[in-house]
Amino acid sequence: MTTQLDQDIHELHYDKIKQVLVDEPYASFLGMKLTKLGPGTAEAELIPSDHMLNAHGTVHGAIIFSLADYVFAAASNSYGKIAVGVSNNINFISAGKPGETLTARANEIKKNHKLAWYKIEVVNDRELIATMEAMVFRKNHYFVDHVE
Repeated sequence: MTTQLDQDIHELHYDKIKQVLVDEPYASFLGMKLTKLGPGTAEAELIPSDHMLNAHGTVHGAIIFSLADYVFAAASNSYGKIAVGVSNNINFISAGKPGETLTARANEIKKNHKLAWYKIEVVNDRELIATMEAMVFRKNHYFVDHVE
């Protein structure tokens, strides 16, 4: 899956790539913390606040989706090459509760020159909250200084 070029760019520009993803405005606004970043993988955490709840007192689906989408974006951009979401499908399995830590993990399933596919899970400390399958389009441009 990961080519030697992708691996080399990830390692050479790791600090810059990670900083761009840590500084992602929407994730920062929601309080998401990127905890792990590898080639084609990412993990982030969020402790939902009361304003992130739905009418039933559980974590709003949009918040769970946003956390899953954040690790999807981080994993797919982990090579320093611009990747943009094309499609995703999320399944909500259990309710998230306020104040508990939600953790999302993204893993690359397959990639080629133009497309890549990811599997994402959102969990709390007891159970699976949601799953997502997602695909990106990999542009020909890098967001780190790289000469091909």
